[in-house]
Amino acid sequence: MKRRPHPRHVQGLSLIELMIAMLIGLVLMLGVIQIFSASRAAYQLSEGMARTQENARFAMDYLQRDLRMGGHFGCVNDQSHLRTSGELLTHFSSTHSALNFPVSIQAYDATGTAPRGQVKLGEAASGWSPALPTEIAALRPAPLAGSDVLVLRFLASEGAPVQSIATTGSATTFTVPTARWRAFTQNGVTAPATFGIADCSYVDLFNASATSASAGTVKTDVVIDRYTAQPSGQTMLYRAESLVYYVATGAGGTEPSLYRVRFSGSAYQAPEELVEGVESLQLLFGQDRETNLASNPPTGYIDVYNTAATIGTVADAWRRVGSVQVGLLMRSPDRAAAEVPSADNRPYALGVEFVPPATSDGKYRASYETTVALRNRLYGN
Repeated sequence: MKRRPHPRHVQGLSLIELMIAMLIGLVLMLGVIQIFSASRAAYQLSEGMARTQENARFAMDYLQRDLRMGGHFGCVNDQSHLRTSGELLTHFSSTHSALNFPVSIQAYDATGTAPRGQVKLGEAASGWSPALPTEIAALRPAPLAGSDVLVLRFLASEGAPVQSIATTGSATTFTVPTARWRAFTQNGVTAPATFGIADCSYVDLFNASATSASAGTVKTDVVIDRYTAQPSGQTMLYRAESLVYYVATGAGGTEPSLYRVRFSGSAYQAPEELVEGVESLQLLFGQDRETNLASNPPTGYIDVYNTAATIGTVADAWRRVGSVQVGLLMRSPDRAAAEVPSADNRPYALGVEFVPPATSDGKYRASYETTVALRNRLYGN
């Protein structure tokens, strides 16, 4: 067997060539890593923006829907009912703040959040003006400082026609079609307890002492005898809504969320976490130019916008409210590789400047605003 001769010289890479090759590979690898890092940051920012916008739409939808219902008390709005003494009556033994139905909308302004105010995120001052009622301050999770609190009271949009009214002693029982009972259990309410009966002349609000979905009956331990049963639908029974919107720390313990709590019977029920990533709720209230509602009807012309602190606790001042400006400061639930905004580029909501945390959390923030007309309040147009 003939063997091939070995070459005299074995050729290969020199140390210098090997080092140059490694350097070129390292440069290429650094370029790939930089491209990957930039792509990842762009994806995170895009995802953060998308989640923030989506959450803002959901939050605005909840707020707009219930704000538009403010002052709904059947086929005649609350402004008209309140023009004549006795047209709107409440029959509650409790003095719970949630049962103040003659005042359909109220709010509490967070300290330092008037227009041209400044809120340092993570360092917001505590307190509200007017001061929160005890029942709202006791909610858990508790309202977060730096965010307004909104209270709405109205009759639900859907009711059931009253087929019969029976008064026995000091109690009154209303009967509605069993097929229409679902009007009282919408939005996850399994045991409705606070109701209103209304026709085009009067409205009475009360707590039920007994209800029966199978029989379609609602009983109250007071006498309500100024209505005539009209199956055609003019005399209607509604679930009475008393809602609180506020911002609190979500179930995970880190993210702020928009919460809604509903009153029923004698107390607020468990708060509902509606939308995550809501860092602050800001409100301004458009008031009718007519200041003397005791003598004159509202004009329907919104003259000025004020904060809840400016309006205070006077009932007639809140009855002048015909529209609401809503501002939301939203942030992405996860880190979004967002840069800390400069002093000239900080987010604002209804004139309130929000200073980002001292230590950057990398989250994307944006503000969203809208104006909502209380359709039952623009009385006079």
